Amino acid sequence: MRMLLGALATAASIVHGSAPAGQVQTLYTSAAHQRIQAFAQDGELLAWFEPNAKKCNSVWVWQLGSAKVTLPAQGSAYHNVTCRWQVPTGSPVGLALASNEGSPAALWTLRESASQALRFDYVLGATLADTNERRFQQVAHAKHGAGLWLGGVAGNDGSLVYSVIKVAYHDQVACLSTPKSAHACELEVTGGGVYRVVGRKPPAPLKGGGPAVALAVSGGDVAYVPAATAAMADGRPLASADIPVEIRDVATGALVASVTPSGTPIAVGLSPDVLALLGRTDTGGVVLSWYDSATGKLLHSLAVKSTASPEVGVGTTAIVYRVGRSIKTVDMRTLHVRTLTTAAATPIGLSIAGDRIAWAEDIDGRGRIRSITIGG
Repeated sequence: MRMLLGALATAASIVHGSAPAGQVQTLYTSAAHQRIQAFAQDGELLAWFEPNAKKCNSVWVWQLGSAKVTLPAQGSAYHNVTCRWQVPTGSPVGLALASNEGSPAALWTLRESASQALRFDYVLGATLADTNERRFQQVAHAKHGAGLWLGGVAGNDGSLVYSVIKVAYHDQVACLSTPKSAHACELEVTGGGVYRVVGRKPPAPLKGGGPAVALAVSGGDVAYVPAATAAMADGRPLASADIPVEIRDVATGALVASVTPSGTPIAVGLSPDVLALLGRTDTGGVVLSWYDSATGKLLHSLAVKSTASPEVGVGTTAIVYRVGRSIKTVDMRTLHVRTLTTAAATPIGLSIAGDRIAWAEDIDGRGRIRSITIGG
């Protein structure tokens, strides 16, 4: 199962050590013609999804300075969804990581092509102690939008979560009748929730939580952006500026804090002390706001470029987001915004752990993982 770093094939390279603050370091470069589809980090643990049309798709988990492990278990004795799943370039793959003390675990999602009449999403996972694939849930929705949607995955420390959203017609019977009622055919969010994954046990619903379009986890807490409505064109669940974003205890479901977003949330990040939200205003602008995660008190809010991507992460002293390939940080003490670096390709899985920002990118047919540490 394990492959010592000294025995890794020379076609792929891993770099040890750390670069000075502010200097970009390449941690890993894949073999030729091997791209990276998703990336996640949690502390000193990194994970990435490598599709492989000729062999098996793999989730690699790497403890920095230690061993690199491939998930899930492969070979004739093992049957899994991950191995032969067709993953086109650009197809979304969700990936989350939890570096708990018992056995680090990964959770990933695979999505069927949108061209199918009924599109399936799979929620899959494995641990380093048991690398066999565990199929946690399979959800599906019709091409017109009715059915179950996957809302996303998130992980940190010992917590892994995902969300499922149920979308249905306002009145399906009246919608299918002749003549049809336009109001009856409106799509709306009718159910769903956030689910916690522990080991190989069946997923447990978060008490008090509802369906969510975006999630973030920090330690024992989860922050989620509620699914408010469904797009009429395809049924895709959407957020709203009118519904508070909640932080709840992952294990008990107890409400920790609730915040009123500035605009419609498009991304959420969480640290032990701070909740960060990117929100789109009615005029099309984007606002970055951050709050005390224990009380929900607004700490600061500032306008960022309207082309900011729906990704945000919270570190020890800074918040990270991106505009195109430009990786930007906001110092939470000074409110100083700066472009930390510009990636060579569109960053994949941009995130921050402490003061280390990391992401994956595909360059000339190879995937690579890069990082940069924020100076004090």
